Amino acid sequence: MSSGLASAVQFAGSLPGSILLILGHALVLVCMCSDMIRLLSVPRSHRRYVATTVFRTLALPAIVIMAASVLIDVASGAWQNVATGVFILMTVTFRWRNDTDEDNWWKGQGKKLARWLRNQTASRSLAAPAAA
Repeated sequence: MSSGLASAVQFAGSLPGSILLILGHALVLVCMCSDMIRLLSVPRSHRRYVATTVFRTLALPAIVIMAASVLIDVASGAWQNVATGVFILMTVTFRWRNDTDEDNWWKGQGKKLARWLRNQTASRSLAAPAAA
């Protein structure tokens, strides 16, 4: 095992590392529960809109957190945790990549944010005052 992985496993076993892992796993749990709510709610309802927005917002951080957790479990040799983590990682990734037809906050606001950012970064040319 490389020294970087050994130090990561050692940090994960410490109190601050354990707290970070617990917070990360709580974020993954919220992401998966919002996906379940989305699946069970009525299409085009407010509840489904909110659940889809929460899932879309937390999916990428959940994937990163689970990948780091699986890497730490591989380095420490906790193979049962590796199997569970890989299953959760693949489930969230599959749901994030394949269910894109839902309406969510990012669908409309993402375009508005991109337009606003483009307008903010565009060079502003000041018109010269008309000569008399």
